This record gives sequence, C-alpha cells and structure tokens, in this order.
Amino acid sequence: MDTRPTTSEQLDRVAALADPVRRRLYELVARAGMPVDRDTAAAGAGIGRPLAAFHLDRLVAAGLPDVEFRRRSGRTGPGAGRPAKFYLRRRDQDVSIDLPARSYDVAAEILATGIERTGRAKTAVLDAARERGQAIAAGAGARGLLPMLETQGYEPFLDDDGVVRLRNCPFHALVDDHRELTCALNHALLDGAATSVEGSGFRAVSQPREGLCCVAFVREAEQSPVEVK
Repeated sequence: MDTRPTTSEQLDRVAALADPVRRRLYELVARAGMPVDRDTAAAGAGIGRPLAAFHLDRLVAAGLPDVEFRRRSGRTGPGAGRPAKFYLRRRDQDVSIDLPARSYDVAAEILATGIERTGRAKTAVLDAARERGQAIAAGAGARGLLPMLETQGYEPFLDDDGVVRLRNCPFHALVDDHRELTCALNHALLDGAATSVEGSGFRAVSQPREGLCCVAFVREAEQSPVEVK
C-alpha cells in the first residue's frame, strides 16, 4: 500500500511553513534533539507563549511535528500537576513538493535493490560516493566542515565529547529496507568530504545512534585538538 502523502497534503505542509514565525518554531523543534514544550519554544523564537502555542498547533494540524504529554516534574499521581504538551520532530516525515509529480524515491529503491544483488556494483557505488564527497568539499571552499554539512542537510552539532554528530540523514527513506548499503554509501560520501576539507581535523566513522545519522566525525588521533570551523 502506498502511504506517501498526496500532492494536496504536501502543499498543505509546505504552506504551513510559509509563515516566518511558524517556520522558525518548526526549525527549533526539529533541531532540539529532544521534546520541546511551549515555554521553551516561545523563548527560543523570541515570542509570547500564546502565539507560540497557536503556531505550534497549526504545525501539528498540518502533520509536521508530533505531540506528547508528560509532567515536567516526572512525578505521577495526585498532586503531580497537569501534563504539559511537548513537541518533537517526526522521524518518518519528509516535507517536499514535486510539481509535476516525480518518483525519485522509487528509482532510488530500485537502484538500491539492484546494487545489493551485485557485489561489483556496490564497490563501484562506494567509489562514486567517495568521489562525490570530495567534490562537495571542493565546492565548499574554505567554509569548513560544519557549514559544508549544514549545506548538505545533515544538521550537524558538536556533542559534549567533541564529536560532530548529525541529526538528519538525507537518505533516511532508504535506511529501513537497505540499511547496510545506505550507511556504507553515506560513510563513503562523508569520509571523502571530511578528508578533503583542509585542516578540518576530523575523520568520518560509523557510530549509529538512535535518532541520529549513522556517521559521526571524530578528531584525528594524531593531531592536537583544533577548532571546528
């Protein structure tokens, strides 16, 4: 059964993000890495709580973020207070619109299935992915690793251990059915890019974590710590 959104549903979702305040709230929720309540969203967007609540619920109605209810204190039972409304990114949600309708995802699915049936094809694909990563780095010029990753849609952030992690995987739609191939391709792409960014001080490694991209960037062991560009 085809569960992809209709063109009308895609248009509704894109239209919901046309308002700049609403778009700012969506980006705040999407990049938070954890559920966000109305107070936090309002403070982050620099607006009042009632306005934030209005726009957040409009986003939910359009099928964008998910909602969960829980008590801030973590307590349950009498006296624990009313549950608060929290918003979080939907991991299964892609917001895009194609006019006229296109099926690039179907083509990607067919290609991935064919590649998995032929070992030599997989080797060629990984080589091509590494070359594409090098080309992406060359096109980024002197902007550095994080801006390059941001431009490619990975949503990078530096964690407390000094590791660059990625909140988004641009190839998420293929991961469930073709995880090994997709993650190998992604790693080859990003490794090619990381090794081509002059002075980045990082290398790409496979470090799958729940809710994050399977690739992370760790500092080169032989180098002294460097500032992330």
